[in-house]
Amino acid sequence: MIIDQLFKQFNKTKVLVLGDVMIDAYFYGSVSRISPEAPVPIVNLKRKEQRLGGAANVALNLKSLGAEPIICSIKGNDADGAALKALCKQNGLVVDALINDYNRQTTVKTRVIGNNHQLLRIDEEETKDIDASIEDLVYEAVKSLISEIDVLIFQDYNKGLLTSGLIHRVISLCQQHNVPMVVDPKFTNFFEYQGVTLFKPNKKELLQAENISEVLSVAEVKAVAEEVRIKLKAAKVMTTLSEDGVIILSDEGVIHLPAHSRKIVDVSGAGDSVLSVAALCVAAGVSDELTAALSNLAGGIVCEQIGVVPIDKDLLLGEAMELNVASGY
Repeated sequence: MIIDQLFKQFNKTKVLVLGDVMIDAYFYGSVSRISPEAPVPIVNLKRKEQRLGGAANVALNLKSLGAEPIICSIKGNDADGAALKALCKQNGLVVDALINDYNRQTTVKTRVIGNNHQLLRIDEEETKDIDASIEDLVYEAVKSLISEIDVLIFQDYNKGLLTSGLIHRVISLCQQHNVPMVVDPKFTNFFEYQGVTLFKPNKKELLQAENISEVLSVAEVKAVAEEVRIKLKAAKVMTTLSEDGVIILSDEGVIHLPAHSRKIVDVSGAGDSVLSVAALCVAAGVSDELTAALSNLAGGIVCEQIGVVPIDKDLLLGEAMELNVASGY
């Protein structure tokens, strides 16, 4: 299969995205003076913007790649929750499994941008675990969709949706239905994702989970990643290494692909793009090398744009064909 055929196959892929959704808000303005009240810049506000973030941005990436994403998550019964749902609908995302939690607020991350530089971020959120009743509703939503999907993504931001109980129940359900699972973990439930198909921490998350604070070589990081893979009984572990590229480990061995030279503007959302491409590659059953190569390209492309933005499918396809990454298929 050549690369353009693989990208056409993305169009037939149905993906359930189970994870924390949020609004990424932006205040854009200019800075020309310091406040007389405190030593902080005064931002002359020019415009405001709201975008989908967290698991919703993963869904946007999947949709941009031509797939059919379904969001399964929770939101508050508040104005921000209504805005989140409206943003999903505006972007053509299915919201049937977006559940109201009347006991929490909708997560919003607001970034203040002055003269094209981020000056401040304000987080409005609750991170306590969801109640058992909400967990049951989320699980039943997943159960109702499990026979329709080609792959399931756990997108964990430690905002309380993905409790250890829900994780275990959904993994068991996926295993019963032979649905591959791809995980973007955070620290709290890092080792709860037992037996998944592809586990994708970044380097910082990987080392934090193993309580490693010293600087490691790429070879040493590979060894840590293999230890984690064994602990998780995961089929594959893929770890992004920033300027050192990406590694992917499985029973077939270890692959390390270097990063491509880029003008890095903003790394926000790069992990979501990497995860989305990796999940579609897992669903398609492509080689580890091609999974790593396409995911690596996707992360680099979005880093060249300011803010959290989904991957451009045509741009990704163009670079992939130019670099002949299909040789790893």
